[in-house]
Amino acid sequence: MKLYDYFRSSAAYRIRIALNLKGLSYDSIPINLRTGEQCSPAYRDRNPQGLVPALETPHGLLSQSLAIMEWLDEAYPESVPLLPGDTWLRAQIRSLAGQIACDIHPLNNLRVLHYLQGELGVSDTAKSDWYAHWVTTGFEALEPQLSGSGFCIGEQPTLADICLIPQVYNALRFKVDLSPYPAIRQVYEHCNQLEPFQKAAPENQADASV
Repeated sequence: MKLYDYFRSSAAYRIRIALNLKGLSYDSIPINLRTGEQCSPAYRDRNPQGLVPALETPHGLLSQSLAIMEWLDEAYPESVPLLPGDTWLRAQIRSLAGQIACDIHPLNNLRVLHYLQGELGVSDTAKSDWYAHWVTTGFEALEPQLSGSGFCIGEQPTLADICLIPQVYNALRFKVDLSPYPAIRQVYEHCNQLEPFQKAAPENQADASV
């Protein structure tokens, strides 16, 4: 499989973690979001949405990180499940993952921040305030829902942890105060002791030095 990737993309970071947890090999194809490579005709022909990640599978190209991860879980059931347990546990995992991937992340991704500064002309300070507001609003709701086990829920990494770790990574990069969220910090520290998370970290990607 080929992963169209960018080292700092939160959504691509999720897929790297998922592939590593599943023990699946893949080739990373960096798409430089800073230079606008995602908008190039060559990439748009492959992925009309012009975003990363996109995964080239034996069946064709698949975009959207949550869809990719659910497909990986269904296509490779013999490896570590990303959605373990009964129907109720899986629903809880999807709920936590959705809060991060659908409610927090879209408001602070790169194209939104570019629009704020470019078209709307907001200052660096206002942009940082925007970012911190939506992250803390989301984390305040998420914090009391976590299990305190070292993972978001249950005793193993799931789709929820895969979504949370990149979001915390970015929050730290933007200097958001995480001291009010001990459960979130515990999950972040615990998961980053595991090799699949370490290998997926932005600083360990080939395009991190570009």
